[in-house]
Amino acid sequence: MINCQAAAGKQLRLIDPLNNRFMKAKRLIFFSVSLFLMAGSTFAQHNHMEMPVKKDSAKHEVHDHGSMNGHDMKNMSKPDSMKGMKMHMSHAFSLSLPMNRNGSGTGWQSDATPMYAYMKHGSKWNYMLHGSLYLRFFTSQNFNNEGKRGSASKVSLPNYVMGMAQRQVGKNGLLTIRSMVSLDRIFDGGAGYPLLFQSGETWKGEALVDRQHPHDLISELAVGYTQRINRKMDVTLYAGYPGEPALGPTAFMHRMSAFNNPDAALGHHWQDATHITFGVVTAGIRYGKFKAEASAFTGREPDENRFNFDKPRFDSYSYRLLFNPSANWAFQASHGYIKSPEVNHSDENVNRTTASVQHSMVFDNKKRWVSSSLVYGLNDSGSDHKESSVLAESNLQLDKWSVYGRYEWVQKSQEELDIVPADKMFDHLYPVSVVTLGLNRQILSFSNTLLQAGIQAGFYSIDRDLQSLYGKNPVSGQVYLRLTPALMRM
Repeated sequence: MINCQAAAGKQLRLIDPLNNRFMKAKRLIFFSVSLFLMAGSTFAQHNHMEMPVKKDSAKHEVHDHGSMNGHDMKNMSKPDSMKGMKMHMSHAFSLSLPMNRNGSGTGWQSDATPMYAYMKHGSKWNYMLHGSLYLRFFTSQNFNNEGKRGSASKVSLPNYVMGMAQRQVGKNGLLTIRSMVSLDRIFDGGAGYPLLFQSGETWKGEALVDRQHPHDLISELAVGYTQRINRKMDVTLYAGYPGEPALGPTAFMHRMSAFNNPDAALGHHWQDATHITFGVVTAGIRYGKFKAEASAFTGREPDENRFNFDKPRFDSYSYRLLFNPSANWAFQASHGYIKSPEVNHSDENVNRTTASVQHSMVFDNKKRWVSSSLVYGLNDSGSDHKESSVLAESNLQLDKWSVYGRYEWVQKSQEELDIVPADKMFDHLYPVSVVTLGLNRQILSFSNTLLQAGIQAGFYSIDRDLQSLYGKNPVSGQVYLRLTPALMRM
């Protein structure tokens, strides 16, 4: 049997008083929203990308960046062919690829991925800004098992803003500077927001369980330089403090398959948790449809002080192979050795292996699209401690309406869930699965910014041994408002 009282006591000590959190959020909502709207207004006049038009042999008009449905995407590899005209933004790490392929870090998404961002073009520099601000005015975890572990309600504001500046250096050089900022710590406190069966990192020295940790104020501050050898080949050097190594798929908040989902994936620390790493250097080479990368980085996850810069260690490594066979598909496989990621288990190292497939397709109406991802992640900490995770998610956008869903299956150990067995003689793995379904609608559009309203629910299936703590078939739900940049019209 499980020691319920100890586990429940630890959880209660982690939860900030709801009223105090709400008052802080109330005072800061206006400030955060104002910044978002100011950015939208500043970039609004540049958000419509006027691409030069040329005629093909059939006398049909096509854009140099190609159509977004994948039928003419081969032209997307030629953004520099606009001789005599102002240069527009290319991919962050290639003059020969479209910016739609940008993922988090140096990762790739498919070329057909829609982009929601503000754009501005200067004489030498091009700028892009995107982000998301959620106001979850109702969220309730495990509400059908009142009094059981994980039962929690909170007003929360998950958020991030990410900016990129880019300029061409000579004929074949490309310089990119990127930064990501999050006010999670200010809005949601040091313990983050309630999320059933989520685990990873700490608050006040204790493991966070059934909560998603806040992200650091500075979540990326990175620079990259790419030298084009020819149209098929690039070499890239990327450095971040913090940044993201070549490990895992595009991070969950940047995947278009999770575009309208406010929650982190339960398998986050099996798949893409290294997206905030204090000290990383990545070298990569692209040839045609393939790219090979290798990184040296800091294995320790961010500490509890979300406003500082952690000590760079460069004690871990990873390598990744990316493959985009067509405009609609993006594949990756990666492996990394992560030294001492968790402060509470400093003697434990993790070998992480991931693989993913991402697919995007835009319909004839450019505001209608579908994006999907399938992700696998494995953490191997030695001594037969192997934990797997699988995620499948999709977002169907239909003009103002969106329907989205996510399925996850994750193996969580007793250590991961902070559970002490009565006999203290074994380390059991508990399979946890959840189906999340959501509905989202645009309710207002202004200054190239969208205001959306959404509702979603998660339905859990858990191991019988966990039911004494969590009850049977936990259910969670939330209602939210969201601000995000509008779709860029290519």
